[in-house]
Amino acid sequence: MKLTSTLLALLLGSVTTASAAPLTTDAGAPVGDNQNSQTAGPTGGVLLQDFDLLQKLARFDRERIPERVVHARGAGAYGTFTSAGDFSDITKASLFGAKGKTTPMFVRFSTVIHSKDSPETLRDPRGFALKFYTDEGNWDLVGNNLPVFFIRDAMKFPDMVHSLKPDPVTNQQDPNRFFDFFSHVPESTHMLTQLYSDLGIPANYRHMDGSSVHAYKFVNAKGETRYVKFTWKTRQGVKTMTPQEAAALQGQAFSHATKDLYDAIGRKENPSWDLYAQVIPADKLDSFDFYPLDATKVWPEAAVPSTLLGSFTLDRLPVNFFNETEQSAFSPAVVPPGVEASEDRLLQGRLFSYADTQRYRLGANYLDLPINRAKVPVTNNSQDGSLNFAVHPDASPHTNYEPSIQKPLEQVPAHRYATTPISGTSQQAAIAKRNDFAQAGGFYRALGKTDQEHLVSNFAGDLGQVKDPTVKARIVGYLLEADKTYGERVAKAVNVKVEDAKKAAADFLATR
Repeated sequence: MKLTSTLLALLLGSVTTASAAPLTTDAGAPVGDNQNSQTAGPTGGVLLQDFDLLQKLARFDRERIPERVVHARGAGAYGTFTSAGDFSDITKASLFGAKGKTTPMFVRFSTVIHSKDSPETLRDPRGFALKFYTDEGNWDLVGNNLPVFFIRDAMKFPDMVHSLKPDPVTNQQDPNRFFDFFSHVPESTHMLTQLYSDLGIPANYRHMDGSSVHAYKFVNAKGETRYVKFTWKTRQGVKTMTPQEAAALQGQAFSHATKDLYDAIGRKENPSWDLYAQVIPADKLDSFDFYPLDATKVWPEAAVPSTLLGSFTLDRLPVNFFNETEQSAFSPAVVPPGVEASEDRLLQGRLFSYADTQRYRLGANYLDLPINRAKVPVTNNSQDGSLNFAVHPDASPHTNYEPSIQKPLEQVPAHRYATTPISGTSQQAAIAKRNDFAQAGGFYRALGKTDQEHLVSNFAGDLGQVKDPTVKARIVGYLLEADKTYGERVAKAVNVKVEDAKKAAADFLATR
């Protein structure tokens, strides 16, 4: 077979850049901006009319049957949350309405990127999702063990996951792919720094913290709104593994974290966490040198101190893994009165995407499954759809609409969504206060000497496999922006000249 010169050059690796074709939608229309969602002004919510975003997310949600695209490998357990006080001054959420009030829960732990049958020892964020069965409906507090994320806009979520997933040709995860992507996403520097620290391989599920990552809103009975971020701290202490320890354990135990959780609860050594909230008044949101609704940022404890909301303990295991853990479904859009979504652009996309994924995986009536169903009566006139087995006895079974005299259902005006001021015009543009590198540098400097050495070694281990010199140099340049010593140490480890790295990063950042 005779190969063309271009194909031969590609196979030999001598062609690194192809001419750019126009980016289009699935329908062939040119895409004007594939980096930013359309928002209501600089700080407003994402607009439903952004069809490119919805098409991209909806298509992404349907890529796997029936395994979750992300968070496929998981383990779960039941428990109870106990409120530490009466917090009705800041939220009307009933689970925080009195000291000592208890709320049943289900918690699902998971790895994020890897498949359902992957080892639990891999470097990966860990999902840490809390389902509260409150007396005013369910609350899915969807979180991770790390407090930040790779991206700040849901427009890039499918691309990010694709880059981290196995190569579509070789079916192998490849640092050349995901560092290529992250070299175009400077805000990922903070998350990459945390992920390549020892926190990237938790010892197990019991010995790790959790975070909402996103900001939400607390709304009280007066309609007053505050922005809030949640963290939950393990009472067992944080424990991690080095790559060497993980590799040794993987050769002995494929499901060590699941086994550890099951064994501990079986021994009645029930794991517990304390739930905290950081609260920012709505009128103080612009008082920081970063945008607080940016998912790549943490809220400094010194500026926004945490308040203990309560604690939860896991004390009961699922009877059937598939029925309970595998069919458990979480969405940040599932909230009770008193908790609402913020304008965080990544969260806004997830409000649609997570629930849509579950409708695809489990059907339109996934909330009727026992593990997902609220513990309070569900009274609406929804009907039909796949697997609709719920029974809703009432005096007028002929009525599948609302409003109706035959079957009146009462609205609750006190639970209307809170009002949010908006300004400006619709737009597709990045946030103003990006500040992509400062917190990554702060995280590095806060580590001890040994932890810094591990971070540099872990980061260099993957970055050193990257073949494209521009990608490698640009990533090192971002680390130099975060912290000079941090960047220089990684540069030396992956054989990149500091001046080349500075130029590669500066050249790209100048285009943004």
